Amino acid sequence: MKIELTLQEARVLGCLMEKEVTTPENYPLSINALTNACNQKSNRDPVLNLGETEVQQVVDALVKKHLVSDRSGYGGRVTKYKHVFCNTEFGPLKFTDLDRAIICELLVRGPQSTGELRTRCNRMTPVADVGEVETALQTLGAHTSGPFIVRLPRATGARDARYAHLLSGDVQGALADE
Repeated sequence: MKIELTLQEARVLGCLMEKEVTTPENYPLSINALTNACNQKSNRDPVLNLGETEVQQVVDALVKKHLVSDRSGYGGRVTKYKHVFCNTEFGPLKFTDLDRAIICELLVRGPQSTGELRTRCNRMTPVADVGEVETALQTLGAHTSGPFIVRLPRATGARDARYAHLLSGDVQGALADE
């Protein structure tokens, strides 16, 4: 499954995936709520400053790519949006809760180490140890519909290598399979 997302599309998709788990009482999201999620100052890298019109254009593009669904019948007059990227009734991609949390974190925060992913994924699903994250990263890197992630070289002075998602195409400096 070849998916090519822009930075803004990755952010919108990641925010929808995140809010579905972390604030299910407010999900699906209106354009206003989605704009606020995309422009959040914490837990985002890079920090963006998107307008509602921009977010609407991005959502429309994701609807055309069959990654987002729009519905106006969620109990209100405002159209609300939800992702259909993975773990949906008709979607082909099925991930474990940890796999999904990892992809979500990489979409909204960019490349991260296994330790960072363990800490941040705990918001969405319990993670016992870094070994669980490493196993999930191996699975995502060798997924039959993917790969979805890639290992980056360890930065100078950094303790661990970082991982990035491949939903926006190849990542410069990615390590070849070891």
